[in-house]
Parts: sequence; structure tokens; C-alpha cells
Amino acid sequence: MAMILTLGWLGLYAPLALGAIGSMIGCLRGGMAACGAMLEVEGGYGRFVGVAAMPSSQTIYGIVVTMALPAALSDGNSPGIFALGVLSGLALLFSAMAQGSACAAAINASKSKPEVFGISLAPAALIEGFAVFAFVFALVLAGRLPE
Repeated sequence: MAMILTLGWLGLYAPLALGAIGSMIGCLRGGMAACGAMLEVEGGYGRFVGVAAMPSSQTIYGIVVTMALPAALSDGNSPGIFALGVLSGLALLFSAMAQGSACAAAINASKSKPEVFGISLAPAALIEGFAVFAFVFALVLAGRLPE
């Protein structure tokens, strides 16, 4: 019984924690590329910093999912909260990491060829779409958890 409730608590916090870890790693990857690009170009630093921050949205999604999950844990809803929280958190973690790599690639491409800046963000935007799918369906499923 106590173990089931413990899993519920883990699941309750997992979307926020895992999303934040992914955002940190993703922003690190993009930020390192932005710093490197700043050494090689004369201007346009703001757009590089903005791109490097793109993976931070997964933390916001994790906060919303955490807040949408039922706060009253029971033996009946804890397994579902655990599964939903951990799986949505992992999706946010890995999407933020992948998005950071895509952002780093966009920064590296656009420092040499500034005209490709907009289109080079397409892979990062596509990855964001997958994070949004995980986010939206986590919210829908959170509403279906038993009380």
C-alpha cells in the first residue's frame, strides 16, 4: 500500500522533474553552439540565444501536466499517475534533449550561411510538435484517472 502511494508521488512530480532535466540538457547543447557562434560572427547574437532557449518549453509542459494530475493520491489512482507521469516526463526529457541538438545544428548552419536561419529551425519545430503531442495527451489522460 505504501509502495503504491510512493509510486504515485513519483509519478506526480515526474513530468516537471524530467521535463526540467531535459530542458537543462537541451538548452546547454543549444547554448554551447550559440556561444561558439558568437565568436565567429559580428552580429545576430540575439537570435542564437533565442534558439538556444527553445528546449525550455518542455519544463513548462511538465509543470502543466504535474498540476493537471490529481493531488489526492489513492491505491486506485497511484499506478495510473505513476505511469502517466513517468512516461510523459520521459517524452518531455528526450524531446528537449533532441531539440537542443537540432537547435545547435541550426545555429551552426546559420552562422556560416545566415540565409538558412529560418528553414534550419524546421527540425527543432518538428520536435516541439512531438512534445506538444505528449503534453496534450497527458492532459487528456489525466482527466480519465480514477479518483
